[in-house]
Amino acid sequence: MKRKLGALEKVDADLPNLQHKLKIDPRSYEQDFVNQYSQYRSLKELFLQSPTTTDDSGIVRLRDLVDFVSHTADCYPKLTTAFPLDLVELLDLHHATLDPELRDKLVGALVLLRRKETIDSVQLLDTLWPLLLKTPSKNLRALLFQKILSDLRTSNQKATNHKLNRHIQSKCFELIVSDPTSAKGLWAVKLTRELWKRQIWSDAKAVSVMKEAALSQDAKVVTGGVRFFLGGDQEREEAAAEEDTDDEGNIDMGKLRHQAGINKKTGKRANELRTAAAKVKRKEKKKNSPHQLNFSALHLLHDPQGFAEELFQRHLQPAQPKVRLVLEQKLLVLQLVSRLVGLHKLTLEPLYSYFIKFLTPKQPSVTSFLASLAQSAHSLVPPDILEPLVVKIANEFVSEASAGEVASAGLNSIREICARQSLAMSDTLLQDLVQYRKSKDKGVQMAARGLLSLYREVGADLLRKRDRGRDAAMGLRIGEKQTARFGEVGIGEIEGLELLEKWKEEQGIDSEADEEAGWNNWDAESDSDDDGEGWINVESDGEEIDISDSEDEREKKAKAAAKAEPTFEAQQSAGNTPAATTPASSRATASLEPEAALKREESRISRLATTRILTPADLAKLNELRSTAAVTAALPATKRRKLLAAQTAAASSRHADDPLTAAQISGLSAHSYKATRQEKIAMAKEGSREEGGNDHRSTTARRKEKKESEGKSTSNKEKERKKNFLMTLGKAKRKGKRSLTQERAILKGHVERRKRGGKRGNKGQ
Repeated sequence: MKRKLGALEKVDADLPNLQHKLKIDPRSYEQDFVNQYSQYRSLKELFLQSPTTTDDSGIVRLRDLVDFVSHTADCYPKLTTAFPLDLVELLDLHHATLDPELRDKLVGALVLLRRKETIDSVQLLDTLWPLLLKTPSKNLRALLFQKILSDLRTSNQKATNHKLNRHIQSKCFELIVSDPTSAKGLWAVKLTRELWKRQIWSDAKAVSVMKEAALSQDAKVVTGGVRFFLGGDQEREEAAAEEDTDDEGNIDMGKLRHQAGINKKTGKRANELRTAAAKVKRKEKKKNSPHQLNFSALHLLHDPQGFAEELFQRHLQPAQPKVRLVLEQKLLVLQLVSRLVGLHKLTLEPLYSYFIKFLTPKQPSVTSFLASLAQSAHSLVPPDILEPLVVKIANEFVSEASAGEVASAGLNSIREICARQSLAMSDTLLQDLVQYRKSKDKGVQMAARGLLSLYREVGADLLRKRDRGRDAAMGLRIGEKQTARFGEVGIGEIEGLELLEKWKEEQGIDSEADEEAGWNNWDAESDSDDDGEGWINVESDGEEIDISDSEDEREKKAKAAAKAEPTFEAQQSAGNTPAATTPASSRATASLEPEAALKREESRISRLATTRILTPADLAKLNELRSTAAVTAALPATKRRKLLAAQTAAASSRHADDPLTAAQISGLSAHSYKATRQEKIAMAKEGSREEGGNDHRSTTARRKEKKESEGKSTSNKEKERKKNFLMTLGKAKRKGKRSLTQERAILKGHVERRKRGGKRGNKGQ
């Protein structure tokens, strides 16, 4: 009897062993599971009656039984129907007083039940999310947030779980909207930003959550929402780049197979080979999968105009401030408002008058204010609004008495404003500012020359004749370079298309043949419902036009039609001259202006834009020609002007959607201060070979390092050269005492070994 009792106690104590046996044969050990489950129910009832007075042994026993039942619940689903509800009840009622280890075990048990699909993700997250918001424990909040994020990532791993995503997004949205003054909305901001970064949430609903966060009445929630719009897309790109870098691990399958063939066969090495092969396969699958198209958060906003107005009125110019923001937080809001106005070309006139009081050199973070002002300018802002701001910057920042950093910041900000709205500058002010290119300060020189090069392109008529340059002067003379009028928008214009057209003419490329070749290598499937009947004739002004005709064929048809029509002299001789009711001079004057305007319009429209569809090869070449033109357009002779050319090229290649930073406004003056020791070390490392800089080693040293990195062995010659000298003395002595017969036998053996492929005879294997 004693022996039986001891055995039972041993079974109760050895729960992991019983758990292992249950998973192997659930039917045979069902009664054992029922006994343990009954003990769990009894301990749970005792704990619920007095949660604070339960002794340590009872808590430890309850924790072990919760772990045991959670691992084996899937073997007996009918018996453990109420087990998940028990865990939820314990966490919901006593999360503040539970033992930390028992509390963590309950959370882990719920997550384990979700992995075993005993409960679904919605049930798990509906339990953990309210607990995250109301628990006072910092450690528990961190654990719950990690489990929620992990479950959402797992649920969206194979395919996007739209139902679950919408459910959690609705909870985040309701959390912020229901109580705008609460700091709990910060959890919704953190979760949304993290899932956006990992490209799990990339839709407009996630953007709506962050929009409400930016408009809330808590300073931390507002800052989190604003930072998402300013840097969330960059974080997503950096995370994707890091993931690609991690996937590019140097896995040489040939080397691994070679090592597996010559080394001792072990299970560990076989598993390593299988793991590496699976990783390479996943990498190839990911490389061949279609690229996910991710839109910027700023482009997914439903009502950018209303959002910008509400942000400005609530946080920058409130009648009764509901949230108190410090200067740094106000600057973030101002940057977001200016990005929205500039990106979507919104109209927000009170914004520009708000800037006036901050445009002084003594203002803290003045370069950030200047960058925000430049970002908010666009081609649809009336010049009358921007011109006083430009004059204010010129008067406050640009003068002979101003420091070099101040003057260069002022000139750079004026250039950025005028690059977006060139009509904000008057000719008198421009001619005055351009004279600072002769300044002794390098930063001021570069800034003034950048302004000069800008207006040589967009408004050369505002410059003096001697400052226009040869290209701008010739463009004005022949009518190519004309100042754009306010509100003028180029319809159907493609930037730099004339460069592609000129390149094709220089290369002598046929348009039709090149277009057909350009689409041959493009991986695009044709529509399945294509009837294959060729191009459709489209009627225009009563006649049919076959759009499959090339430009040359259409020109030939037009010339043939013109020859077929009777000339004016023939009509006059036939008596078909129209009645001359208008004098000839007025008729000529009336017809001259439309003809001249039509010719000017036709000269501006590229032939490529009207005759063919650009192929992917054309678009790639167009980007290359744009970059080359941006560098060579402003490339002067001297060394200083090369620096200007690089600066101008960087400014012209920057996309209109890219943000403008305070460092770009500061220009060269940002590097004029004395560098610290850490910055000097960082700059020195930039040129080292570890950081990808110049490598001044010999070719042999580089080959040796490459061999070692690839895991290849050295040659026998190198091994002999590195061998210890004392170890080579005996062989050298014996070699000198060999007879001719011994030497012949050694050479014969060497030749035979070479024929059979070495000592092992594995040549060619």
